[in-house]
Amino acid sequence: MKGEVELIAALRERLGAAAVPEKGSRLVIGSGDDAAVTEVRGAVATTVDAVIEGVHFERSTSPLRSVGHKALAGALSDLAAMGAEPGEAYVQLGLPKGPSEAECLELADGIADVATDHGLVIAGGDVTRAPVLLLAVTAVGYAPSPEELVLRSGARPGDVLAVTGELGGAAGGLLVLSRPELAGAVSEPVADELRRRQLRPQPQIEAGRTLARTGAKAMIDLSDGLGGDARHLAEAGGVGARIELGSVPLAAGVEAVAAAAGVERFELATGGGEDYELLAALAPDALSSAIGALDAIGVSLTRVGEVTAGSGVELIDPSGNSRPARGFDQLAPRQSRSGRGEAGAA
Repeated sequence: MKGEVELIAALRERLGAAAVPEKGSRLVIGSGDDAAVTEVRGAVATTVDAVIEGVHFERSTSPLRSVGHKALAGALSDLAAMGAEPGEAYVQLGLPKGPSEAECLELADGIADVATDHGLVIAGGDVTRAPVLLLAVTAVGYAPSPEELVLRSGARPGDVLAVTGELGGAAGGLLVLSRPELAGAVSEPVADELRRRQLRPQPQIEAGRTLARTGAKAMIDLSDGLGGDARHLAEAGGVGARIELGSVPLAAGVEAVAAAAGVERFELATGGGEDYELLAALAPDALSSAIGALDAIGVSLTRVGEVTAGSGVELIDPSGNSRPARGFDQLAPRQSRSGRGEAGAA
């Protein structure tokens, strides 16, 4: 493999248009200098996310292009949850012994895929040695004013809770990847879509901006599962939440894969995480217009519960029974999103 300087140059070249600011961009000086320079206009939202080999992925089941894709998509999902417009991203690449230059460029291809799709500029980064392969992404987004960004803390009792898209697909995909025999529980196109949901998630950028415009009072992306992320949103607002599991839209194939794996179907949606859909709290009279606005951009919005007084999150199954809400805990021992150890989805 080339040295650090040569590898960074090769990565920058591979990113191509994704590393070049468009005319009118806030980025004044990008990758190639000691620091990037941006012209700040309005409010700035900044987030940091990371994917780590053995925790978030395994090399045996995750093509490197998908690792690059997922690293940037996860960071952009945080911006989506605030209704921010993506601007720039900075990528820290940690390399163990082993990956070739071609494999590093494959990572860059995955990053470029997502950056190009969402009009984001890769403004810089760094390459260093690490015990395992890791990508840490800092993503920066913008809004005309701070008031136009949606926080987690705005939910109030009486608000409705709604989710974009369908849930459980990423956790179902993790099961299919780690236990290939489970793919036989569904058709091959459905299995492929479950794998895609795990390997190449799509951040809901336009949906987040649309929800911000149509009255979302609080919002969070579903990276840790509906149960865990509803708890985060409730705690931030000093409120409680009630989720009706029978209303939760499950991705195609989730129920069949869960049954084949001996896992309760709602567990994949509430505890598995990595769907990168959005959970929003809205006033009841704003729900209909939000559904219509999202339908116009091809995204579904489904009411799944309500904000309550008090604290805690209550998950109510179709039989009316309450169950504890849990999500993926990044620091919990013996949990692994990669499928090694006790997977968060299982």
